[in-house]
Order: sequence, then C-alpha cells, then structure tokens
Amino acid sequence: MAQLVTTQVLFLLVGVAAVWTARPRTELLNVCMDAKHHKEKPSPEDGLHKQCSPWKKNSCCFANTSREAHKDISYLYRFNWNHCGSMTPACKKHFIQDTCLYECSPNLGPWIQEVNQSWRKERILHVPLCKEDCEQWWQDCRTSYTCKSNWHKGWNWTSGYNQCPEGAACHPFHFYFPTSAALCSEIWSHSYKVSNYSRGSGRCIQMWFDPAQGNPNEEVARFYARAMSEATHCVLGPPLLSLALMLLWLLS
Repeated sequence: MAQLVTTQVLFLLVGVAAVWTARPRTELLNVCMDAKHHKEKPSPEDGLHKQCSPWKKNSCCFANTSREAHKDISYLYRFNWNHCGSMTPACKKHFIQDTCLYECSPNLGPWIQEVNQSWRKERILHVPLCKEDCEQWWQDCRTSYTCKSNWHKGWNWTSGYNQCPEGAACHPFHFYFPTSAALCSEIWSHSYKVSNYSRGSGRCIQMWFDPAQGNPNEEVARFYARAMSEATHCVLGPPLLSLALMLLWLLS
C-alpha cells in the first residue's frame, strides 16, 4: 500500500515536471499553437466535421481543416494512412481523432513547446493521454500495417505523399509498437505519452469526448497549468522534480 501511494504521488510530481519543462508562456489556458493550420485564437466553429465536432463550441481549427482531417490524403500534410495497404476503419478512426485533437483543441497549452520547423513554430510534447485511449488505439490497430515507428520523419516523399523508405518492411502495428505506451509515445516523436490515469480523472487528456457532457480536457489543462504555476514557486525547484522522476523509474 505504501508503495502504491508513493507511486501515485510520484506520478503527480512527474506531471508537474512535464509542465516545468514547457516553454515560458503567459497564457496556458484556452490557447492555440502557432502551427500550420491553427487559428490565432480559439473561437466557436459550428461547421466542424464528424469526429472534430466535439470542439464546435471552442476550437483552434477551421471547418475546412476538420473536413480534410477525415480524408486519406488531405492537403493538411499530404499524409497517406494507407502506406502499407488499407488501414482498417477501426484503426483509422483513432488517427482522425488524433488529428482533430491536435488541430482543434484549445486545451493543450501546458504542453506547447517552441520549435524551429518550416511548417510550424510550436508543437506539443508529452501530452498525457488517458490510458484507455492509448490502449484502445493500440488494440484497434493491431491488424493494420505500417513500416515505421516514428511517423514524423524518414518517409519517402518523392511522390508528393509519404511512402515507406527503401528497405523498410511492412509489418503489423505490434511489430513496430509492441505496447500501447510505445504507440502513443513514439509515433509522433513523443507528442503524447500514456498516462497512469483514466478517463474522467481530470488528470489526463481524452482524445475524444461527448460534447453533451462538456469538455473534460478543460479541467485537465487547468490542473497542469496550476501545477506549473506552483512549481515555479517551489523552494526546491527542478532538483526535486528530477528526483521524483528518477524514483518513479525505479519503482516502475
């Protein structure tokens, strides 16, 4: 029991450590990234399409962005989900949800980082996805195929959209992503990480939600933004958080 309590406390401290490393920003709540297709500020967007529709009341994406997010090869990034044959609809659903979260959510402020990339000036890093979301994503993609574990880079773009690089073999997802944690953390260069918390806990980001019940990610963003604010006034500062992270690895 003592170890369980200690582990839970350490997970909380690690969450604080994650926001500690986020870039300095005066606003962490209700903000949009400075990226390729994002609005400057979130606002209502009644025309959001299908799986992006939960963000209608307050969105960082435009209606046309939400429609393109549902296409196999859209103008957004010219990314081909079917690079190793047809991706199953159950698997593709999660990638559409992933795209909608990335493009539309105004609740990712605590995890926004500055980057020097031609197509964006900011990205997200280590967003704690609820463990059920990661697990279901992984389970639903087990029968689909891919040829890479990091989808951010290393593709052959000579055709105008991504194709497997030379020498990369197509295998079922679990070959490149042996666990749900591997899928969530590695596929987009650590944009996400699997959380120890469950949906509805107020401590992890849900990839999708029922808008009739409100947006649960607002509470999550407030929690981590508050933790970041309190961490900046912590007497022991980053060394304590680094120690917490080290102890967590030892206990895991």
